[in-house]
Amino acid sequence: MFKRIMVPVDLTHADRLQKALDVAGDLAAHYGAKLIYVGVSASTPSSIAHTPEEYGEKLAVFAKAKALAAGVEVESFPVITHDPAVDLDPALVKAVLDTDADLVVMASHIPGIADHFWPSNGGTVASRAKVSVMVVR
Repeated sequence: MFKRIMVPVDLTHADRLQKALDVAGDLAAHYGAKLIYVGVSASTPSSIAHTPEEYGEKLAVFAKAKALAAGVEVESFPVITHDPAVDLDPALVKAVLDTDADLVVMASHIPGIADHFWPSNGGTVASRAKVSVMVVR
């Protein structure tokens, strides 16, 4: 049913993603699908990486570790933008096309008062992507 499952990851908060990562791994194993871990970062130095190349390497290491844990095939897909805080949603929607994903599994947060005024990243991706999006809370 699914062949390529895109999983957006924020390496800064990887510890908060475990439930979504587990769901994505289970789905990939069940369907024999490949997981594509997508990370969005700036070209400027951050707490995760000093260069876009270093960020790509760290994302690849993360993906390889998750492949071993889930027992599935994975790839990493780093996206470098000018301002990830502003560009995140459009970058993820574009990454769906660029990776040829047929499902997106992404973590969400517990909704708060701000969500009544600004949509969540998961909600925005789900409303704009042309594929199914599973938002895991």
